[in-house]
Amino acid sequence: MNIFFLLALVPLLPLLAAGITAFLKREQRGLSATLVIGAQAIACAISLYLFYVAVSAGAHESSVRIFHNFPWITFGHNTVQLGLLLDPLSAGMAAMVSFVSLLIFIYSLGYMHEDRNFTRFFTFLALFSGAMLGVVLSNSLLLTFVAWELVGLASYLLIGFWFHKPSAAAAAKKAFLTTRVGDMGLLIGMFWLYKAAGTLLFYDNGAGCLEQAALASMAKAAFCGMAVSNVIALLIFCGAAGKSGQFPLHVWLPDAMEGPTPVSALIHAATMVAAGVYLVARVFPIFTATGPHSVSLLVVACIGAFTALFAALIAVAQVDIKRILAYSTVSQLGFMMLALGVGSVGAAMLHLLAHAFFKALLFLGAGSVIHGVNEEQDIRNMGGLWRKMPVTFITYTIGMLALAGFPVFFSGFWSKDAILHAAHLWPVSQAPFYMAVAAAFLTAFYMTRQMAYVFFGSYRGNAAHPHESPAVMTIPLMLLAAAALLMSLPATPAWPWYEEFLAGHTPAFAFAALLEPGFLHIAATSVAIVFFGIGLGWLVYGLRPLGDIDPLESAIAPIFRALANRLYVDELYNATVIRGLRVLGRVMAWVDRQILAGIVRAVAWVSFLVSAISNGMDRFLINFGFDSSCNALREYGGGIASCEGGRVQGYLRVLSIGIVVLIALVGWLIA
Repeated sequence: MNIFFLLALVPLLPLLAAGITAFLKREQRGLSATLVIGAQAIACAISLYLFYVAVSAGAHESSVRIFHNFPWITFGHNTVQLGLLLDPLSAGMAAMVSFVSLLIFIYSLGYMHEDRNFTRFFTFLALFSGAMLGVVLSNSLLLTFVAWELVGLASYLLIGFWFHKPSAAAAAKKAFLTTRVGDMGLLIGMFWLYKAAGTLLFYDNGAGCLEQAALASMAKAAFCGMAVSNVIALLIFCGAAGKSGQFPLHVWLPDAMEGPTPVSALIHAATMVAAGVYLVARVFPIFTATGPHSVSLLVVACIGAFTALFAALIAVAQVDIKRILAYSTVSQLGFMMLALGVGSVGAAMLHLLAHAFFKALLFLGAGSVIHGVNEEQDIRNMGGLWRKMPVTFITYTIGMLALAGFPVFFSGFWSKDAILHAAHLWPVSQAPFYMAVAAAFLTAFYMTRQMAYVFFGSYRGNAAHPHESPAVMTIPLMLLAAAALLMSLPATPAWPWYEEFLAGHTPAFAFAALLEPGFLHIAATSVAIVFFGIGLGWLVYGLRPLGDIDPLESAIAPIFRALANRLYVDELYNATVIRGLRVLGRVMAWVDRQILAGIVRAVAWVSFLVSAISNGMDRFLINFGFDSSCNALREYGGGIASCEGGRVQGYLRVLSIGIVVLIALVGWLIA
């Protein structure tokens, strides 16, 4: 079957399902879920087949890149083309997105079973999945941007799905507006890229914007002393930072958990937040056009490292089970951006895929906990749930250990270790490495804190009978837990299958890599910080009864309060950006009412005066002269008309008189 046809089907099937279910009645719940899950299952199967195609082709070629471009619109002599692309980067990403989304869709059958807007929820899920798959498989930055904005729209609809809750409606608006700030930079960068490269196609047989000719021209051109390639890269990174919750555009992501838990899993794990990291990885040749240590990559590395540490600190003091995971997502995205900034696309994408599995597992596990304790989300009102919810507890523990980077069987250990190793080898600075080490320690600490509050000790909640979730919710948990474990197999230095696949190399076993001094040093550091974080977390939270007052709050109240209030970033934005915009709005409103409205009124009065003068001239001058002329002509015509009575005798009389007068005149002239 034609590869292009299959590539097109992957995003089109969920989008088609969304279009059909949008017209279904609220009561047609079963049909809606069947259409959406069926379309997603077929898209997942096709994605896995395309991944197999990419792997098989990579076994015989050094690099796999299959693309198909087609004309979209023509203006003048220019034709804008769109295209679809299959390469190792897009193949692995599409397989992950479609598979994780399918499990989340199935989980939603149980979680959203009682919701009266069940049909609409599945419509939005399908729209979200189709848009994200469009981002992944696009061979054009223009098509990527269109799908990118559809992802933003779908996220707005899903985060604000329970719009009757003021907090959910506010979170949806916050997410939409914050990401639009970054998207403006992406839009400008896209226009600039088209001007500099003459195309927005990534690959086009040597003429694409990611191919050598375009990269060389962008690297040579300069703007304000900086290579144009770096300027374009930084503008594109603005959009990526907005979607992937990087500081200072991270503020929307923790609030996105106001939506239903499947939405949190979809946004925080496999789709929206991954889009920014994927975009930077996709256009990575632009970032390295001037060299492997360009200014743009320096910015990416520094922002990524700072975000990883910043968000990890805030997560330590949160009490909402989903908000802890939300800040964890921001932190882990910082790790991925750090890996990209130090030049390791393989490590970044490996962590992205591993994180998608264990973070989806954790969010769905949190949803299972919330479902089992009567919608409670405050971890201080939980405890002792490992007895009541054994499947959720075991799978959640696997996700927690993977996120914390526990050795050796958990994918998070190998992917995070690869990032630390790349950061340690970065010749520009060691500061991002140490920030990442601190963030990794805090990750192990705050996840141990969460486990102690939720699953251990005695139950402190109000729900009469905490219970395990139904099989439709726990089976996806088990599958994601298995994926979080199995992802460790192609991630070890002994068999770095995925990184070699991305690089276009043939993977091979190299057990000696596990004994290299550089690897052993970083691995020992990673193991030490994980055990130290888990040990300290258990010492503080696992060996004592827990209540409303956090043990850390008792020890370092001012610092803990600042962390609990998210280091007052939202308050800072409200006091500066939001207040400034409100003041600007009031000023513009005054200008509109007092100046612009005055100008409009003056123009209206001038127009009225001109029209009055024009009306007077028309009535008393033009009309009077015209009417007088018409009356004179009428009277003259009437006089002439009276001479013609229609009688032949009269005409003969006049003719005779005329002849006599003519004869007399001729006689007079002769005489």
